[in-house]
Amino acid sequence: MFNTSKKNKKGRRSPLATVSLLAVALMTTGGAYALFSTSANADDSTNTTLAASSQSQVNEGQKLFASNCATCHGLSAQGTSEGPSLIGVGAASVDFQVGTGRMPLAAQGPQGEEKPAQFTDQQVDAMASYVASLGPGPSIPSSKLTDGAEGDAAEGAELFRINCAMCHNVAGAGGALTEGKYAPNLRDVSGKHIYEAMLTGPQNMPVFNDLNLTPDQKADVITYLKYVQDNKSPGGFGLGDLGPVAEGLFIWIFGLGAVVAMTVWLTAKTN
Repeated sequence: MFNTSKKNKKGRRSPLATVSLLAVALMTTGGAYALFSTSANADDSTNTTLAASSQSQVNEGQKLFASNCATCHGLSAQGTSEGPSLIGVGAASVDFQVGTGRMPLAAQGPQGEEKPAQFTDQQVDAMASYVASLGPGPSIPSSKLTDGAEGDAAEGAELFRINCAMCHNVAGAGGALTEGKYAPNLRDVSGKHIYEAMLTGPQNMPVFNDLNLTPDQKADVITYLKYVQDNKSPGGFGLGDLGPVAEGLFIWIFGLGAVVAMTVWLTAKTN
């Protein structure tokens, strides 16, 4: 009995061991909770900062809109007899129209003409953010789709000939339309504005949404236009890229005219 009692006494767990285990568990749990709380608070703080920054941009855009656009489009962008409603047109439409200087209009006419922009990029972004806050609409495209580096120029050329060349000319040189309207020259237009024009259909242009032309196909069209911009006519003088009619007229007048003149000269010299 003495040996059994001594053995049990030696195998008994010390009370300090239990207290130590509880302390370690509490410290681990507390540390994990503190770390999680700190991360959550940091995320909340970041989201709050971004939301405040976004709201500040919207407020600035609203002020600019009220000062420069509300006369035609209404104080709440609901539209008037002088201008359409902008609710639901999206940031892309504002970025195109204001970024290319078409808006505000200098004067009423068949269509808004491109001119130097009256606002800085930051102001354009602010107005675009304000209009986008009024209702869902097309957003400003990413630079990956608009820089002209990621697309297929051959595919873009085919898409452009099918969908755009009848107005803009196969080389993007532009052309006349009815009632004093015209398709603008695309030679010096940025890829972002070309994409936004396809996406929003400004003025006489049809809308090519993502069901008509996918984002990758729009990028292909931009790549083709960038190729045309960077590579001049391989045949020499391009005659303004006006197409076969202009080329045929040039040959008829100057080519045949030169032949007739040479014939007359030879005949006169012989006589």
